[in-house]
Amino acid sequence: MPSDKELSLLNSIYPLEDSVLEKLSTYHRILVQWQKKTNLVAPSTLQFFWQRHVADSLQILALYPKIKYWTDIGSGGGFPGLILAIILGHQYLEPDSCNVNLVESIQKKCVFLRKVANETNAAAKIHVKRIESASKQFEEAEAVSARALASLEKLLNLTEGHIIGPRFAAFHKGRDYQREIEECNGKWNFDLVVHKSKIDVESVILEVRNAVRI
Repeated sequence: MPSDKELSLLNSIYPLEDSVLEKLSTYHRILVQWQKKTNLVAPSTLQFFWQRHVADSLQILALYPKIKYWTDIGSGGGFPGLILAIILGHQYLEPDSCNVNLVESIQKKCVFLRKVANETNAAAKIHVKRIESASKQFEEAEAVSARALASLEKLLNLTEGHIIGPRFAAFHKGRDYQREIEECNGKWNFDLVVHKSKIDVESVILEVRNAVRI
């Protein structure tokens, strides 16, 4: 379970019930076990699970509390997608009332994601496939998420044709986000809102809408 300081941080972003914290603690336990044999997160961040991974992921829920259908690409260790799925699965108990598609091309990571999803009753569907082949999963989503996956330009390439209309993307980005935005100049048109991170002063969440290749 999180320390008092960690819990205070979590609740300042998105308050969590004790039953949800227990599910997230189960996630942490499984992650620590699997990290010994599979590289799921940067080893240096494992001891900061609640701050670096959970709290950071919770920012998505705080920004978009009404979104119930997500597609998370390059899910890897499950952030933010699996965090979204655990909490949405707790909030919306009716079948098919919410869902997070987790798209990951590496089979052993998908086995990990499926194990956590099963043990936490997460509203998640795990898809072993490349992002370029995930058209159906994009079409099922209201929003697309990605964290620590690729540059903004590459993310736009991977999601081309899907960040349009009401569907938008929320991409976690670090200190180089301005450079990544500039790299898209002359190649992409899109509407952009920059949300400052509550976890790291140098990080942001980029809200991207109406992305069209020039």
